[in-house]
Amino acid sequence: MSRPRPEPVQVIKTRRDGALQRLVDGIPYIAFLGIRFERHGDELTAVLPYADRLIGNPMLPALHGGATAAFLETTAIVELAWTRMWGLIEAGTPEAQAEAEARPNWPRTIDFTVDYLRSGLPRDAYARARINRSGRRYASVHVEAWQDNRSRLFAQATGHFLMPGLDG
Repeated sequence: MSRPRPEPVQVIKTRRDGALQRLVDGIPYIAFLGIRFERHGDELTAVLPYADRLIGNPMLPALHGGATAAFLETTAIVELAWTRMWGLIEAGTPEAQAEAEARPNWPRTIDFTVDYLRSGLPRDAYARARINRSGRRYASVHVEAWQDNRSRLFAQATGHFLMPGLDG
């Protein structure tokens, strides 16, 4: 009995990138803010490209706190949804693939606390989320945001989320 030939790497990469794009396209607010996600394996980095409309205080100038908070919360929610979707994609079964391609049920925010560590400068911002705990009903996520230097954060947040059931 011979083993099935593995799929080419490019086919797998295209399928994963397509799944991420479908996930992100499911939230119109992501497009409104201009957020994009870069995938390296199972790790996501959110990118908030600079736009004049994101400035809250033109005298400094500094990114608006609401835009910063929305960026961090969006990063956390997409990370939770992507982690679940990644598991389905990696399962490789037709049922898991069909579920991964279906419209996701999004985690719902229970609470979200933002620490503004310094002013966000008028330039691109980046964020990564780390899931501290994720169970069947509840998840806890920590998000860090930086601009020029990953070790010099301008904001961080912790959020708790109600996870959707596996059956919808």
